[in-house]
Amino acid sequence: MNFLTQPWPWYVAGPLIGLMVPFLLLMGNKAFGISSSLRHICAACIPTKAKFFQYDWKAESWNLVFALGMVIGGLIAGYFLRDPNPIQLSESAIESMNALGIKDYSGLIPSEIFSFSSLLTLKGFILIVVGGFLVGFGTRYAGGCTSGHAIMGMSNLQFPSLVATCCFFAGGLLMTWVILPFIMKL
Repeated sequence: MNFLTQPWPWYVAGPLIGLMVPFLLLMGNKAFGISSSLRHICAACIPTKAKFFQYDWKAESWNLVFALGMVIGGLIAGYFLRDPNPIQLSESAIESMNALGIKDYSGLIPSEIFSFSSLLTLKGFILIVVGGFLVGFGTRYAGGCTSGHAIMGMSNLQFPSLVATCCFFAGGLLMTWVILPFIMKL
């Protein structure tokens, strides 16, 4: 059971994620990705005349089960298979985070940025609410999320997925090296 509480090396975790693509294709021509789950939930729960939600969401109910399984798996891993040791960060990561004003490394995410108390600050509002909106908008605008494009789309040699994945990573670099340091000074 100890192997479940330790981070898996990239050469094990990566191929396991990658094997989801042929598995889903062989099990019923299903596409790997998670962003469409929100659309299915809205179509199922919100009665509306919007054309975007007028489709047979029940035919895609497997995706909802997949998303629920990820949530349950995350809860099991977070509560029962948690590594009791603190997260190991490199010295350069610690220096970079200290320069941004982040001092607490005890959790998976820095509480100075992502907490309910920081949500009431301008910095927290920008990072959590505005950032969440931009991620959602970008996912919809790109026609899928990072996992859908980078794992599923690129394995199917779809050029739009290559473009979307390059834009996701370019946006991440821009956010990390340009926008985040500016926001953290607020």
